[in-house]
Amino acid sequence: MADLMTATHEAAHGADHGAVQGAMAAPYAGAGSPYRWGMSVDLDRCTGCGACVVACHAENNLPIAGPIDTDEGRSVDWMRVERYWEGHYPEVTAHFVPVMCQHCTNAPCEPVCPVFATYHTPEGLNGMVYNRCIGTQYCQNNDPYNVRFFNWFEAALNFVEPLANQLNPDVTVRSRGVMEKCTFCVHRIREAAADAKAEERLLEDGEITTACAQSCSANVITFGNLLDPHSKVSTAIASARRFRLLEALGTEPVVYYLKGGQA
Repeated sequence: MADLMTATHEAAHGADHGAVQGAMAAPYAGAGSPYRWGMSVDLDRCTGCGACVVACHAENNLPIAGPIDTDEGRSVDWMRVERYWEGHYPEVTAHFVPVMCQHCTNAPCEPVCPVFATYHTPEGLNGMVYNRCIGTQYCQNNDPYNVRFFNWFEAALNFVEPLANQLNPDVTVRSRGVMEKCTFCVHRIREAAADAKAEERLLEDGEITTACAQSCSANVITFGNLLDPHSKVSTAIASARRFRLLEALGTEPVVYYLKGGQA
């Protein structure tokens, strides 16, 4: 966990908000999209309740792995809540870190896919084409955040009646043989974008949120457009508390964390 929390705080603290916005916009200057989706996670607020994990499962039709499958390394969780301890007994404090796909600008999982099943969209998302994926697991092996999972389950066996009644009709039900990961609830983004296009306008801040952010009672997670300097997520990551997981690897994630225990 100590390695996962490694971050270049000095560089982050020394950059002003304009420089941060410029760095985020640069790779997408010619993409033709006014959006670059990103997320902030305030660790000072997180209580580790796990509501975000449950919401992610329900929203995205994730198969349920029991204790036997989990012991065999066949768990499927698009996001997890890491727990670590700070201090020495008896003065010990528990901290929680929600971890999902970081949608890296320089995603190490993308170039190793032999069939181009995982790719980067003009809006900054690390996308997945399930009907192209052949399950080589190369992307999983090249993922430093351990947020990609191989689906070992047959949908017909995992979602037997009446469980099939709770499936989200907006999300495909994957079956055995494909890689899975967080998509930033891309189906919500596409639906809202289609409505906005029909009304001949751009998406407004707060119009889209992910299932994990929606379910969080402590407002830990903020989702929005990083190219909008006035969006809530852009305002949040202007904080001197911001850092990114394993930032030294140069993957350039668009998920920013706000360090806990600081003003």
